[in-house]
Amino acid sequence: MVQITPRPLSQYFLTTFSSQIGATPLVAFAIVPKMSRIVAIKCAQSAAVTGTSAIAVQINGGTAISSLALSVTGGSAGTEFTSTVSTADISNAALNEDDVISLTPSGATGSATGTFTIILDGHA
Repeated sequence: MVQITPRPLSQYFLTTFSSQIGATPLVAFAIVPKMSRIVAIKCAQSAAVTGTSAIAVQINGGTAISSLALSVTGGSAGTEFTSTVSTADISNAALNEDDVISLTPSGATGSATGTFTIILDGHA
């Protein structure tokens, strides 16, 4: 039986894609539609990477939010990785309308794409 995780109505999702999180990584971008804050980041890879692909999360090119950093390691196609914002980083995860979230992969080899889901809360 499928277990449903209830979410507040104030939460919404943005999805973005990187065509390479392995050897020649490409940044994925998402534009924020309204004032909110980042709750969590999820990533699913298309194939296993060699080593660890460290995914840094930044807002408008600023300092990376350390608690949201993803470590994509090994696994196989469809493996999910998740990071949630820590209470120490809550203020750093605040967003305004039209802010740009960037997810920057680095450090892995191999060839894999990454699909990212950004969970946002509109009660910023």
